[in-house]
Amino acid sequence: MTHVLTLAAAPGALTPALLARARQALGDLGAAAGTPDWLAPERAADIPFDALAPEQGVAAARAALGDAPIDLIAVAAEGRRKMLLLADMDSTIVTTETLDEIAAFAGLKEKIAAITARAMNGELDFKAALRERVGMLAGLPLSALEATWAETKLMPGAEALVRTMRAHGAHCALVSGGFTFFTGRVADRVGFHEHHSNVLEIADGALTGKVAEPILDKDSKLAALKRLATERGLPLAATITVGDGANDLPMLQAAGLGVAYYAKPVVAAAARARVEHTDLTALLFAQGYRLSEFAAAD
Repeated sequence: MTHVLTLAAAPGALTPALLARARQALGDLGAAAGTPDWLAPERAADIPFDALAPEQGVAAARAALGDAPIDLIAVAAEGRRKMLLLADMDSTIVTTETLDEIAAFAGLKEKIAAITARAMNGELDFKAALRERVGMLAGLPLSALEATWAETKLMPGAEALVRTMRAHGAHCALVSGGFTFFTGRVADRVGFHEHHSNVLEIADGALTGKVAEPILDKDSKLAALKRLATERGLPLAATITVGDGANDLPMLQAAGLGVAYYAKPVVAAAARARVEHTDLTALLFAQGYRLSEFAAAD
């Protein structure tokens, strides 16, 4: 079979009946659908198929499953496991937008979060929006960043995703429009090989209101994907990227598998794969990893 449709759901939510319904939908559209393969009992499974494009397979299964909270990702069977992962940080590897959380200490969370939302949906120039938001925080003590970090939580499945791919030989990079203060700590905690992000200028224990140039944006993320793939002699087909905002879209579209994760509307509409119901382990299931192959957190 040339392609695989992966179905992922919350534990216990993917029943044999739902799996059979998705398989029947592929057949009704003219595909040759193979025998389903459970990757995790009642949680994730593969359906191999021929004679349909990936997007057709996803559309057919989605129509058959209706509103069932199941994520659907279709990929080519060959080269399914990727050897390079690039991930966004805010609202992807961690549950929050860290800049918005810092702003709470200046009483500006609502104002800054509104700008963040527009920038992430592609309505504002990312660099200009970042400079504007950071500028509002001039004079904020470094302790606000420390307090923000203390409250920062990992997205479910983040450690499993990174540590499993790393254990199977993939190179993992965190590439964020956020700040090194956080990306360095997240990288260490989750297991990324490297991290790239922006640098907040700090003087006398407080933010100056400036970001060091050049600012890492959507073009920088795409460039990082291409550079890291080239350095490892990998085609882009052997890469996987994940993110939620407009500044992630170029790298999502360029990767062999680009996944929009609970993404902003403009990103979800343009990405070829989406996760909207489960967690980051869906990216492992989409690569054919079985639950028994997941690496444990340190």
